[in-house]
This record gives sequence, structure tokens and C-alpha cells, in this order.
Amino acid sequence: MKIRNAVMGELNLLMEMYADARRFMAEHGNPDQWGTSYPPREMVEGDIREGNVYVCEEDGRVTGAFYYKEGKDATYEVIEDGTWLSKRPYGVVHRIISDGTVKGTASFCLAWALEQCKNLKIDTHRENRVMQKLLEKNGFTYCGIIYAEDGSRRMAYQKQAK
Repeated sequence: MKIRNAVMGELNLLMEMYADARRFMAEHGNPDQWGTSYPPREMVEGDIREGNVYVCEEDGRVTGAFYYKEGKDATYEVIEDGTWLSKRPYGVVHRIISDGTVKGTASFCLAWALEQCKNLKIDTHRENRVMQKLLEKNGFTYCGIIYAEDGSRRMAYQKQAK
């Protein structure tokens, strides 16, 4: 597998993958985190333009995607009921998706992101048991509660490279 920046010509494919991910989340007890329309097309398009959307390819086919950016993320400035592992500069991963055809795609994406910055933060909804298990399996530590831009509570995790 390899990771590269997404290109604008992949926007429709990514939107289809997000729609599939929303259905998967709803079927697995997490209908509220992304609802029926998150992320909006304009957001994904802007993130591609800014160079923050990455795709995972296997045999020339996109099998996953995620948002990755190094630097402060406003939603991580305040954490409740816990603390971050460190205050070092960090990278963030948001909106990770996999088409489910290649086992380990999401883990591969997280490992790639950690290699880039050595200190990675991520969050998920309390009902997103699938993501919680993925993060725990990949050595992330639960750190506390943060609030997304819409004010909803999220479980916050961090992992630092050794």
C-alpha cells in the first residue's frame, strides 16, 4: 500500500466512500457522528485544495482516505476529564475511511501519519466502537474529552512514536 495526496479528480469517489462510511457507521450503532451528510462536499474539496486529504492505494486503486495536518487544531486546545500525553507539536487525523476491501487499510494510514510527525492526536464519537477498537489496537491512549466544532463531545486519543 502507498499513501499520496488526493487529487480533485477523486472528489466524487471520496464522496461515495464517505456515503458508504456513513451507512457502515449507522449499521454499527453510530448513526449520529456523521449523520446523513458529513463531511460536506465543499469541506472535502477545500481540504484537497489545501493538500490535507490523503488516499491509500493498493494496486493503483484507492482503498482508503483521511485528513492529515500538522499543527495546532483548535478542537484539541481544551481537554476535559484527562490530559494529553504531551504538549509537543502534533499532527491530527480526521475523517478516516476505508472501502473495506483491503484488511488493515485504516491501520496503515494511521501508521503513516504517525511517521510524519511522531506525535498524533485523533478523536471519535462515544458511539463509534469500531474506531475506538482500531485506535486501541494501534496503541493510541485515551486522553479525555474534547469538543468538535459543532460543540459535540468526542473521545480524544494520542500516540507518540517511540
